[in-house]
Formats: sequence, structure tokens, C-alpha cells
Amino acid sequence: MLYTIIKALHIIFMVSYFAGIFYLVRIFVYYKDTDEFSDEKKKILREQYTFMARRLWNIITVPAGVIMTLCGLTMIFLNLNLMKTPWFHLKLTFLVGLAIYHYWCWKKVKHLAQLNGNTLETPNIKLRQFNEIATFILFLVVFTVILKSQVIEYWWQLITGFFVLVFLIMMTVKLVNKRKKNN
Repeated sequence: MLYTIIKALHIIFMVSYFAGIFYLVRIFVYYKDTDEFSDEKKKILREQYTFMARRLWNIITVPAGVIMTLCGLTMIFLNLNLMKTPWFHLKLTFLVGLAIYHYWCWKKVKHLAQLNGNTLETPNIKLRQFNEIATFILFLVVFTVILKSQVIEYWWQLITGFFVLVFLIMMTVKLVNKRKKNN
């Protein structure tokens, strides 16, 4: 019963963490979108976006990430056999990617605070593409956990499907961005 409760908490805080990460990078996109605004409007919005990013990071994203991680580590401790399964090693590999993405987000939050309302150098299209990285990681982790041993058996179909998904999402982002520039 304890393991099931911790698993439920792990899932709940995973959802909270990903919600924070998804919205955080969206705030970076909104900040960058202010480049074309009047100075007064730009200043007000950039201050607000910087405030929102800091609050989201410190109040939702990081605490949810810490609790998610602690629950995950507790589940490993309660079921050491997880470490013997190939699908779990694959999940851990994806989580290393998530940790790198988390670090990138943290650096961006700090950078935004240091800008004092100045322009964010990262191109808008790159921010929009980076916004999808967490989605890809979430897909990989969820499919790995749900399919478990089938992931190892059908890995090439899953990888092919994943790259098709990545391609479609990236092309959609480019198309939306192109339409936005034309309007």
C-alpha cells in the first residue's frame, strides 16, 4: 500500500512539475514577443513576465520537481528490482535529458532576472522549439513506463514514431511562426 501511495504522489507531482516547465518556457516566448511593442508596454510586460517566471519556478516547478524526485527515489528504494529492468534504465536516461533541460530553464530564469527588461537574445523560433523539448521527454518517459518490456522489444518502431512526432511538432511550430510573421 505504501508503494502505491508514493507512486500516486510521484505521478501527481510529475504532472505539477511538467505543468510548471511547460508554462515557464511559454513565459520566455511571451517575453521575447514583446520585442516589437512600444517601450512603455514592453517595460510593463517584461517586468511582469520576469516576476511570473521567478514565482512559477520557485513556488511550483522546483518544489514539484523535488517531491517528484524524492517519491521516485523512494520507489526505487522500496523496489530495488527496478534497477534490474532495461526499461527502467531507459527511463533514467530520459530523466538525465530532463535534468539537462531543467538546468537550461533555471539558467534562463536567472538570465531573465538579470536582463532588467532588456532584450532576450535567444531567437523566438528557438524558444518555441525549446518549448517542445519537455513534451518530447514526457512522451518518452510515459511510453517507456507504460509499455515497459515492450519498449525494448519494439524500440525501433517507438523511436521512428518519436522522430515523426518531433518532426511534425517542429514543422507546426515553424508554420505557426511563419504565419504570425506574415500577419
